[in-house]
Amino acid sequence: MAPHEGFSLIDLFWQAHIVVQLVMIGLILSSVWCWAIIVDKVLLIGRTQRQMNRFETVFWSGQSLEELYGTLHNRVNHSMAALFVAAMREWKRSHEGSRPAIASLQQRIDRVMDVTIQRESERLESRLLILATVGSAAPFIGLFGTVWGIMTAFQAIATSESTNLAVVAPGIAEALFATALGLLAAIPAVIAFNKFNSDVGKAVARMEGFADEFSAILSRQIDERG
Repeated sequence: MAPHEGFSLIDLFWQAHIVVQLVMIGLILSSVWCWAIIVDKVLLIGRTQRQMNRFETVFWSGQSLEELYGTLHNRVNHSMAALFVAAMREWKRSHEGSRPAIASLQQRIDRVMDVTIQRESERLESRLLILATVGSAAPFIGLFGTVWGIMTAFQAIATSESTNLAVVAPGIAEALFATALGLLAAIPAVIAFNKFNSDVGKAVARMEGFADEFSAILSRQIDERG
């Protein structure tokens, strides 16, 4: 059904009070920003999962740790590869020189991997707070625009001294439009935040599991050399 003249979305925007217009613009920009973050996170998490799958395939293929480290140590690594390189770098540094420092090597390796996991977690979680903030604040910002639009409608009634629907309808329509924009920004942000938060948690748990397994492998080698 074609919109009534004066009640299209563009008309509602231009007819709204300047305060309601600012609310609408802010909500639209927030929605665009959230969708940009959503697309970026979909690509980042998908890429991270593929990198972990490829690394695990190579790591458990039987290739020696030295060969794998030689392949990876000069690259920019993330997720499990970053854990492996950080642990192997500490391993090699501890065995350099005439007096290897292996007394507390296991603790240092564990600490290095913990720091790397924290860094990778922060990288995956970056900008998720924006989604959470928009998801919680956008409905209230839209409600503020709604309240202001209704106030404008009541002022129009008082000025015209008429309760005719034609006088009240524009203010109510722009008020509901602000509410709709608030929900339009908030709903995808909340859904995306919950989804990405779950995905990041699974990725971090997977890295922690690998760190425990790799720490056990290195601990066995330390005991054998000791």
